[in-house]
Amino acid sequence: MAKLGLSIYPEHSELEKDLEYLSLAGKYGFQRVFTCLISMGDEKKEELIEKFRVRIDEAHKNGMEVILDVNPAVFHRLGMSSTDLSVFSQMHADGIRLDEGFTGMGASRLTFNSWGLKVEMNASTEMGFIEDVVSHYPNREKLMTCHNFYPQKYTGVSLEHFNCCNAFIKERGLNVAAFVSSQNKEAVGPWPLSEGLCTLEMHRETPIDFQVRHMFATGMVDDVLIANAYATKEELEACGAVNPFVLTFGICLEKDLTPAEKAVLYFNQGHVVRGDMSEYMLRSTMTRVVYASEDIPAANTRDLKRGDVVIINNNYGRYKGELHIVLRDMPNDGRKNVIGHLPEHEQILLDYAKPWKHFCFI
Repeated sequence: MAKLGLSIYPEHSELEKDLEYLSLAGKYGFQRVFTCLISMGDEKKEELIEKFRVRIDEAHKNGMEVILDVNPAVFHRLGMSSTDLSVFSQMHADGIRLDEGFTGMGASRLTFNSWGLKVEMNASTEMGFIEDVVSHYPNREKLMTCHNFYPQKYTGVSLEHFNCCNAFIKERGLNVAAFVSSQNKEAVGPWPLSEGLCTLEMHRETPIDFQVRHMFATGMVDDVLIANAYATKEELEACGAVNPFVLTFGICLEKDLTPAEKAVLYFNQGHVVRGDMSEYMLRSTMTRVVYASEDIPAANTRDLKRGDVVIINNNYGRYKGELHIVLRDMPNDGRKNVIGHLPEHEQILLDYAKPWKHFCFI
């Protein structure tokens, strides 16, 4: 099941603001929380347990599970052995994400912990480690993966590397999570940098709802988490509105839409790519049936470029009312109204269009 998540960093935040953020996100359907113990302050163990527990309890109250980022130094500082997860359980956490320094056998053993905590592995760099863990017969019901995020500009992973990692992990039947970045200029992460906090470098300066739509469009990401805090209310709402199972495009309109064009664009039955998919366009043809009697006069019939959104006008007879998204440049003979185009950063979504794929516009 696809889930949305967010992050909080108690060492940098006020309790009341964290609680408000968790409550607000819960209203928009968020179901996961990432937080970090690696960057924790100098509090005593009991103080640290209380600091995290009150936030985790609020997350649970709002239907969210919480994963703590840890490494061997965290275990050492808390006076725990490498198999002792008691302090994390006292914090009421649902699981831990393993940073560097664990062995495959050790991680596998952790999936059988008596506290019932989940164990999450690094999905960005540790394919050999994941294979090692899997080879030691872990409790797969407790095993997950999650990509890194990258505070430093230009250091996020490439889409090619991301896809390779995800394909490897999915072949082993494991859950994949990844991070997106709020564009709130005041949002922060665990480290003193504010250059965005994303998994994919190509996402760093794009709208957050596009980042989420792209992650789900790949078909290889189960959970998408906002890495920096705090995302704005508008961003949470936009992310919460994303349907993970429908390819969803943004659009820049080029003309005032007639009532018929608006009905076609936002077709309430949902668009579907024709099964006999063309290399020149994505075709949604049910609209020409539903709106066969509507008037769609010719307007804005310029030549067509990749990413253009087109509705066929009155001059094309029985095809009037079809909606197309252009895949390859071609001339326009005056029978196709260009109602708008996809923003440049959204054109990557066209790569995920397949025959019979459901799609829509926001």
